[in-house]
Parts: sequence; structure tokens; C-alpha cells
Amino acid sequence: MPLALVAAVLNILALETSGIAGSVAALADDRLLAEIALPSEKRSAQTLAPAIRQLLDSVAWQPSEVRLVAVSIGPGSFTGLRLGVTTAKVFAYAVKADVLGVDTLETIANQAPSAVDQVTALIDAQRGDVVARLFLRHPDGWFLPGGPPRLVSLARLLDELPSGMVLTGPGLQRRAGQLPAKFLTTQPHYWQPRASTVGRLAARQYAAGRRHDVWTLLPQYARPSAAEEKRPQ
Repeated sequence: MPLALVAAVLNILALETSGIAGSVAALADDRLLAEIALPSEKRSAQTLAPAIRQLLDSVAWQPSEVRLVAVSIGPGSFTGLRLGVTTAKVFAYAVKADVLGVDTLETIANQAPSAVDQVTALIDAQRGDVVARLFLRHPDGWFLPGGPPRLVSLARLLDELPSGMVLTGPGLQRRAGQLPAKFLTTQPHYWQPRASTVGRLAARQYAAGRRHDVWTLLPQYARPSAAEEKRPQ
């Protein structure tokens, strides 16, 4: 009797450091095993590395057992994105794992409640601007982009969006009470991207053949940093 072939489980280390509420997660394929929140008041390599060690210990993994490192690549905080992407690349290179960057807005959209069919995800870009992107729910249940991301003033975005649009994301943090009544918002606990969602999206995309090169993967910033904008051309 021939032996049945069993596909190897994909052990995923997922990192989310794009905003205030960072986290790390361990998944077996798309099944969440553990997730740890990062301290919001002190975000640095000195806090991220111990959190990763604690996470791996909690699921009894050696670093070499991680086969895919998934990381949120933005848009988001300059410092947070650099920290997450650099950590993901170094870890993946050290243990010979694959690396995959996941769009932060897509992560946020895919945390919306199941009753929502279309949603606009927003991230604060400072100076009165947001980065916004429309997402549409596909028959498989996942949200996929319905257009390109836009760096736009919140006032202009609200003028252009249709009545009844559902809004979500950390771009609402300081503005939810100021929105016109014609818009709906998800509950605040859906707004911050989570490492568990980064991991689930990565599992899906990895199964479809998507990969990133550990040497060329870069964060996706909404705009140049203030220092870069001041630099003489």
C-alpha cells in the first residue's frame, strides 16, 4: 500500500511594527499559535528581539524551524517599518528562511468584520494627510485592493468617498468623532494592524507563489521623511 504524502507545515514568524501597537505572532500555515503585543512606549531592537525569543519559546520552536518570516512593510511609521523590515531580513537570512512583505493597508482591511463587503483603510500620514486605499471582499472572503493607495488630505478624501463607505484603520484614531454622519466606521479594536493578520495573509500569498528577496525587500513609506524632504536636490 503506497504511503500518503503529507505536506510539511509552514512555520511562520510574523512581525507588525508599522504603528503604535506592534506585535509578533507564530503561525502554523494560517493557524495562529501565539501572539505577543510589543510595548507601545518603547519600540526598539531591544524590545523586539526579546519578544521574538519569548514567542518562539512559547511555541517550542528553535529559530531554525521558522520557514517564512512575514513582515508588515507599510505604509506606516518610518522608525517602526525600518525596525521590522530589517529584523525580518536579518532573521530570515540567519536561519535560511524565506521572507515576505505584506501591505499594511491590506492587513488592516482584512481585519474588518465579515459583514463588510467594501472598506477604505486609512493610515495617518501627518500634516492633515492620510494614506487611503479601497478594498473589496472577494468570494473567498479575503479583501483585495480595489484601487491604488493614495496620499491625500483627509478633507479631500471625505469629499470624494461615497455615502455609506466603511472606514477603518489607525488614521481614524484622532478623527472618528469628526467624521460626517454619512460614513460608517469599524470598531476601534479593528483599527490597528496585527501580526496574526500579517501571518495569515502571508500564508495565503506564499501558497500562491509570492516571495521577496531578502536583499531587496524595502519598507513602503507614504512620503519621504522630513529630513529627506529638506535635503538639497
